[in-house]
Amino acid sequence: MSTPRIRWGVLGTASIAVRKVIPGLQAAGNGVVTAIASRQLANAERTATACGIPLALGSYQALLDHPDIDAIYIPLPNHLHVDWSILALEAGKHVLCEKPIGLNAAEGRRLLAAAKARPHLKVAEAFMYRCHPRWDLVRTLVNEGAIGELRSVHTTFSYDNHDPANIRNIAAMGGGAWLDIGCYGVSVARWLFVDEPISVRGVRDIDPAFNTDRQTTAVLQFAGGSAMVLCATQLAPHQSVSIHGTTGRLELAMPFNPPSDVPTTIHAIRGSDVEEIAVPPCDQFTIQAERFNDAVLNDGPVPVSIEDAVANMIVLDRLSVM
Repeated sequence: MSTPRIRWGVLGTASIAVRKVIPGLQAAGNGVVTAIASRQLANAERTATACGIPLALGSYQALLDHPDIDAIYIPLPNHLHVDWSILALEAGKHVLCEKPIGLNAAEGRRLLAAAKARPHLKVAEAFMYRCHPRWDLVRTLVNEGAIGELRSVHTTFSYDNHDPANIRNIAAMGGGAWLDIGCYGVSVARWLFVDEPISVRGVRDIDPAFNTDRQTTAVLQFAGGSAMVLCATQLAPHQSVSIHGTTGRLELAMPFNPPSDVPTTIHAIRGSDVEEIAVPPCDQFTIQAERFNDAVLNDGPVPVSIEDAVANMIVLDRLSVM
């Protein structure tokens, strides 16, 4: 007997889909990418040919209506996430939607309500970093007291993008550093503290042409400590996370987009002792796909629930700019 596989449709031809998520979906043994849609059929056909996808469609609705699709991956701009996720649910499809789940918590709650009305369908936010075994190990180390009691998490995530046509620089589409990449730092802090922050304060620099935040620095105060999140769209590219406890700290380079073909590391630092912990190479997008497919096939939990996505959005909304 053949192994059951989830049949995927991809709603759009965004770069993250083409470079990362589609290859991850295709490498998963319990799923297959059946179709891709674009508002321009030529774009869908070009991407389908390049990615080895059998079917190209010239409208998003045609993909949702297709009877041979079980699940929809949505890599559209932020302002389209919730509406198309709900339409996909209404069409009877499972949904994996890119982060952030929407423009604000109110949008996220709309999607949560639609998901709760259809409990037989799975909905997840595509926070792929949580599927990487390095992060599983980090959380285990923190929970087991390897650095004492957790007190602080510092996250830096930046890139340099001045293109006015890029959706990350278009305010109406949910552009700006805080929504696009600040969401990672918020997610990490909530996940490690296993709590919601008491307060969220920060400073931000607004691009005068784009009217988006090109740099935001936020401090999240938790009952057990604090987190600092620096995110920027016009700085030298950099990613790092530093996790501080009462007896040591953990350092991670490239915490969110690590290479898939070489080992990744965690540096555990206790006083003058530095331990390098290596994690074998893996593709976090493939693991994300496998876990989502397994959730559908066996009615289990998705990697990042819609409830968690809304909770993250609530924190993003709470930023009080000083």
